[in-house]
Amino acid sequence: MAAKILDGNALAKKIKTEIAAQIKRDNLEVGLAVVLVGNDPASRVYVDHKKKDCDECGIISHEYRLPASATQNQVIELIQALNADSEINGILIQQPFPAHIDVLSVNEAVSPYKDVDAFRTDTVGKIAVGDYGADSTTFLPCTPAGVMELIRSSGTDICGKECVVVGRSNIVGKPMALMLLNESATVTVCHSKTADLGAVTRRADILVSAVGRARLITADMVKPGAVVIDVGMNRDENGKLCGDADTAAVAEVAGFITPVPGGVGPMTRALLMRNTLNAKRHSHE
Repeated sequence: MAAKILDGNALAKKIKTEIAAQIKRDNLEVGLAVVLVGNDPASRVYVDHKKKDCDECGIISHEYRLPASATQNQVIELIQALNADSEINGILIQQPFPAHIDVLSVNEAVSPYKDVDAFRTDTVGKIAVGDYGADSTTFLPCTPAGVMELIRSSGTDICGKECVVVGRSNIVGKPMALMLLNESATVTVCHSKTADLGAVTRRADILVSAVGRARLITADMVKPGAVVIDVGMNRDENGKLCGDADTAAVAEVAGFITPVPGGVGPMTRALLMRNTLNAKRHSHE
């Protein structure tokens, strides 16, 4: 029997509808600043999607563009100005940056109260020790948080499950592993140096792939009935969008699977909206 599709578009719409209702009910003015450095075409598309999400939620979107030639000091000066701006509740620094900009330094410049992408090292540290929850001021990284929502929507109890995360990036892989571990899962992180990747992934009750390699995960690498979350966003040999998994083949084995597109991507943006609302609620103006 084919896997059930975990519809990220539908779940994201539900989350955004709840956010819009809360903002309207409490008569809030919530502002998100998006900083773009350079002219990366994919970044332009992502930012336009996020602006649409803001409009749907009733969040005011502020866009700040700097040329690719902007210095690191100019980027940080802009961030510091946004930190001090009471109309801005969240700050999103759209990546990738030009090569001469140090990513870590820029992320650290964002106020911890406006770090809605959850990229600051102290934010990551709190996630490592489990210092977050419904009433916490700690923001959760948007993509891993979106993945957790998708897993829960399948009705799967994460506690005690064997979970495999393929990818060890600071943005997805590492925080994903930490968040699963905090839910009492047994977690294995795989990467480019992992020997016999399929032998590891076949153990997974929950398999999350976030490496950006088209159709890396094949049907023979998946445990029957597993929850497969495909974070990858790639293009195949015909230029068509695809994920890290060979979706059609894997769906014949898995119990649940996310589509690409329409799975994790919309959830990432919906969780950004939730973080921005939470930033407003915990405002330290």
